[in-house]
Order: sequence, then C-alpha cells, then structure tokens
Amino acid sequence: MTQIAAVHGVLPPHRYQQAEITEAVAAMCLPPGADRGVLRRLHSSAAVSTRHLALPLDRYAEVTGFGEANDLFIETALELGERAMVAALAEAGLAPHDVDLVISTSVTGLAVPSVEARLAARLGLRTDVKRVPVFGLGCVAGAAGLARLHDYLDSRPDQVAVLLSVELCSLTLQRRDDSVPGMVAGALFGDGAAALVAVGKDHPRAREQAGPRVVATRSRLYPGTERALGWDIGDSGFAVVLGAELPDLVRLHVGEEVRSFLAEHDLKPADVTGWVCHPGGPKVLEALDETLALDARALDLSRRSLAEVGNLSSASVLHILRDTLALRPPPPGSAGLLLALGPGLCSELVLLRW
Repeated sequence: MTQIAAVHGVLPPHRYQQAEITEAVAAMCLPPGADRGVLRRLHSSAAVSTRHLALPLDRYAEVTGFGEANDLFIETALELGERAMVAALAEAGLAPHDVDLVISTSVTGLAVPSVEARLAARLGLRTDVKRVPVFGLGCVAGAAGLARLHDYLDSRPDQVAVLLSVELCSLTLQRRDDSVPGMVAGALFGDGAAALVAVGKDHPRAREQAGPRVVATRSRLYPGTERALGWDIGDSGFAVVLGAELPDLVRLHVGEEVRSFLAEHDLKPADVTGWVCHPGGPKVLEALDETLALDARALDLSRRSLAEVGNLSSASVLHILRDTLALRPPPPGSAGLLLALGPGLCSELVLLRW
C-alpha cells in the first residue's frame, strides 16, 4: 500500500472577507448601475467567510486580458508551488533529490514548460525526475492525482512521488460576466496550493510513518453530464460551466458509487471514520450528507475549509486531508475515504487506512 508521508497546503497572503470580494466582483462583472441584490444573495449563501487571492483585490480591475492573467498565474504558481513542495518534503524527512515522480495539476492557468519543470532546478530535483503535468481534471485532480501516485508506486514500491496542485481561481474571473454560473463561481472559489509526498511500501520511510495508506481507488465518468461542470475557453480565457443540476447528479450517482466501492472492501459508509471530501459548495455537501446518511459532523472539516478559504479546486481536498491529519486523525486501523468530483462529470474515490 502507498504510504502518505506528508501533506502541506499554502495560501497567498492577500486575505479578504467575503463581503469585500462581493463588492469588487460586482464592480467588475455587473453593468454600471445594475442591481447588486442577486449577486449579494449568491455570495452570502455560499457558506464562504474569507478567501485568499493571488493579487491584492484592487489589482484585478487592472488586468488587461487572458495573456496578462496567465503570466500572473505562472509567477504566483511558481512561488506557491515552491513553498508547498519544500515544506512537504521537509515534513516527510526527504530531500528533493529523493523524488522519482512529480505529478502537477492545475485547471486555472497554462504553463509550457510546466510548473514542476520550471521549479525543478530551483528545488534541486534530479534531472531524470519523471514528470506528469495534468490539465483538465479540475476539482477532481487532487483525488485523481493521489490515485495515480498510488498506481505508480504500486509497481515501484521503493520510490518517492509528489503531487503538486496549484489553483489560482481568481485569475479566471471574467469581466462583465453577469451570468448565474459566473456569479456563483465568483462567490465560491479561492486561491491556494498543496503538495503531497507519498512513498511505496518498500521505501524506508514507509515503515516510519504513522499516517494513512492508500488501499484502493476508483475512477468513474457519468455519461451525458458533460455540461454540468467545466470551462468554455475563448478569447477572454476560462468562462465557467456550472450546472444547477450538480447537487442532483451527486444524489443520483455518487451515493451509489461510494456504497458499491466500499462494499468491495466489506465496508459501509458507517464504517468510515475519516471523510475527506472536496467542498464543491454547500449544496454539494448537503447532497453528500443526505445520500450517504452521514454522521452530523462527518463533513465538518470540508465545511470549515469552504468557510475559511473557499473552494480551491484540486487543492481543496489536499488541504482537508492535511486538516484531518492535524486536527481529527482517525483511530489507527480505521478506514477513510477521500472523494472529489470534476468535469466529465466524474468522481474519484480513494480508500485510506490509518
């Protein structure tokens, strides 16, 4: 089984109350003189209190277009990505030259060479390090990235792999987008990064770590749901696709997916002591609660993360895993489930054992 050796999350320094962001978004996205009532109601119902942003709030109005926004993405992604990887490796007791594979993921900016390639020399990664940059998995990529690390380490059990997620959702904000999906996205998403270090079962660090191990994974696409979540990419950059049917799709598909996956390992939802769930939004969390009949506090850390930093896309589930390890570690030997949804529509499930 793959051993999770460390998880470290980082946030940009610019932190704002939700009400401050609401008024800035209104000024950039609504026509002059437009009623701000709908946007304010959407922001106040998003269950988000504060968020961290890549730029100072007043700087966003000065960004001229997709090219400048993407340049800012690369600059900030390198800073946050370096901080996350350096800290995660230090917490794992490993050095950059120990790393055999890096999977990097983002859906909020583009970089060629990719972020981990630009960081390699700065961090001291080996020149023969294997790299897999991933774009397009969206919010599911934190869970899917961990699952693919497990696939790799399962066949190379003496090696070290790192998952790096950097998401700067604020840089995708579309000016003059007063659509409901655009306003909902402007209410939910924040900026952040995370790095996860894992080792194979035969690596010396695997015997020294007390944290969770990956037992099994499952990936699933749900046909006919392609317009539920994603981007429309145009001259101005990334315009959000966010269907109102998303909570209903969770009820229709994800509950049964989770139950059948757990059943393969002789488990039921009630047997899971650590729920590490991506906080897609308050309605998605409510749908998970209902369809899985979870304990009242099962998703507390997901709701806490949503309130304090917003939805960080692929980085969120890694921040919540870090919080689980630090604040509410399950009993040794118990089962955990890491769960995220993404464009496709798709889900990724990772069964953990503490």
